[in-house]
Amino acid sequence: MKNNFKISIITVTKNSEKFLEENIKSLSNQTHKNFEHIIIDGNSTDNTIEIIKKNSDKIYKWISEPDDGLYYAMNKGIKLSTGHIIGILNSDDLYYPNALEIVNRYFSMDNNLDFLFGTVQKHRLMYGYFPKKIKWTFGFYTTHSVGFFIKRSSQLEAGLYNTQYKFSSDYDLFYRIIEKKKMKGTATKKEEILGKFRQGGLSSRIKYLDFLRENNKIRINNGQNILIVYLIFILRLIRNFKNIFK
Repeated sequence: MKNNFKISIITVTKNSEKFLEENIKSLSNQTHKNFEHIIIDGNSTDNTIEIIKKNSDKIYKWISEPDDGLYYAMNKGIKLSTGHIIGILNSDDLYYPNALEIVNRYFSMDNNLDFLFGTVQKHRLMYGYFPKKIKWTFGFYTTHSVGFFIKRSSQLEAGLYNTQYKFSSDYDLFYRIIEKKKMKGTATKKEEILGKFRQGGLSSRIKYLDFLRENNKIRINNGQNILIVYLIFILRLIRNFKNIFK
């Protein structure tokens, strides 16, 4: 039997005027109508707040105040959420019209399902879920924004995002739900594309190295063998040598 689960979508903004209206529109165009859109703004100084106010009839709740970073803001959104399922949609990303309908169907088919990874259009098509790879690579899932959905109860059981991490707290969460809590996850079919993830992120050499170091810390803090952690670190440095040291 197909349920009609309420889905909470959390969008974090900070000077996001370029794509935010498209983001909001992608939700208002959903075929699955039982959702709430929560926007957590980090005290934007551009036209972000004007765009939010203009579309306030499409937004369940929004706040704008200074905060301590992306994952701190996501945690605020989770605490405000009231849905059965939670998804993260970055301000420059968007869902395709049937995204939430697909998500609702997967959680309806299996009451024991804790989380779902959906296919996402990035620089290429990202699809599948490969939990055995979590200790060895970052390619065990599609994307966090757009592609990841989790039961609210499962999120609270696993814990909120750890705000000591600045770049990869989502990876820490995945480690907890997959390795520590042994929660049940799955992926949509390849052709069930949930939305579009705009490419961006850590472009400078220093940021990329900081990103790798933080991932080392997450792996070690979650109990992975330190020798294996640094072997993976060295291999990634070699693989990305031209981009890091050009």
